Order: sequence, then structure tokens, then C-alpha cells
Amino acid sequence: AISLKTEVDKLKEREDMLLGFHNILGKSNNMLSIFHTIEEVAGHNTSVLIRGASGTGKELLARAIHKQSNRSSKHFVDVNCAAIPGTLLESELFGYEAGAFTDARKRKFGLFEYATGGTLLLDEIGEMTMPLQAKFLRVLEDGYVRRLGGTDNIPIDVRFIFSTNRDLNRMVAEGSFRDDLYYRISVVPIMVPTLSERKEDIIILSQYFVEEF
Repeated sequence: AISLKTEVDKLKEREDMLLGFHNILGKSNNMLSIFHTIEEVAGHNTSVLIRGASGTGKELLARAIHKQSNRSSKHFVDVNCAAIPGTLLESELFGYEAGAFTDARKRKFGLFEYATGGTLLLDEIGEMTMPLQAKFLRVLEDGYVRRLGGTDNIPIDVRFIFSTNRDLNRMVAEGSFRDDLYYRISVVPIMVPTLSERKEDIIILSQYFVEEF
């Protein structure tokens, strides 16, 4: 019985190692600290800014916050600000009324409305244009959106998470990112370490990928 229990404990430990925290692998102090922060903030509507180099798992952390929150049964919406041109990004986020512009044949709900009740990740927030930053700041302050070409103020209930691989502090100093918006989005900052800063996790990740492939 003792050996069986030991074997079960080993299997459980291995399962924890491979499944990780909401599918995020890591046992290093850096990652455990981040997991703790996620557990602390997930239940609140506080804005979170996840910073880190490309490929460090920023989106996975955002999804973990959503899964851990009381919004987990609602939509998780991921918008890559770097992949959508500024004018198109505005219509995607805010939506538009029929006739708002040439191709607007019928009303379209924006992603702010679609994400209501859930979580919206604005990935690469540093790529958002200055005019759109101003409009988005208004959304954060007022809690409602106005579709392009519309006059109605539409209340939204969204938990915002932001991510970036850029140095927003430098951008603020250079005048390419609004300081008032930076203040609003960085209430809880999370810095994701590179693999060289979490070397303890290399074995875990290697084992996972060997078994995966």
C-alpha cells in the first residue's frame, strides 16, 4: 500500500508538472510568483498589463486570468492591435451603424459589446494609434461605447487585459503613448520572464515537448 501511494503521488506530481497552471508550464520562482499574482487579481475587475518579449506566453497568462475569474463562462476576446490597421481596428472595437461609411451596409456590433460580461485582451497595445488611444481612454473612463456613426451610449461590462513587448515607459517619454492611458491600463503590471530568466523550467518544457511530438 505504501509503494502504491508513493507511485500515485509521483504520478500526481508529474501530472501537475505537465499540465501546469491553466496549461502554463513552470515551477521556477518567477513563474510561481506570476501564478500567485493571477490568483490574487483574477476575481477583481482590475486592469492588468502583461509585458514581455514575443513568445513568452503573454496570451496564455491573459487566458489564465479569465479562466480563474468569475467571468470564465463568458467570452474571452483576443484582439491583436498590431495586426489590424488603425481605422479598421476602431470599427472592429467600437462597431458601426449602417451608413457610417461607404461599405457599412448594416449595423455591426463591436468587440467591446461582444465581450461584455467577459474579458477582452488588447494584445500589443503599444501599436494603437494616438487618436484611437484617446477614444479608448474615454471608454475606460465612462464605461460605455458609441458605435461609429451612432449617437447612443452603449454601456459595457468588460474586464480589460493588455499586453505588449514594447517599452511603454519610453513611448510615454517620447510622446507616442498617452501617459493618462498608460496610468489606466497598468494598474497591475506583470512582467513575463524570458526562458533565460527561468532556467529551472527548461527541463519541464523539454520533457513536455518530447512527449508531445
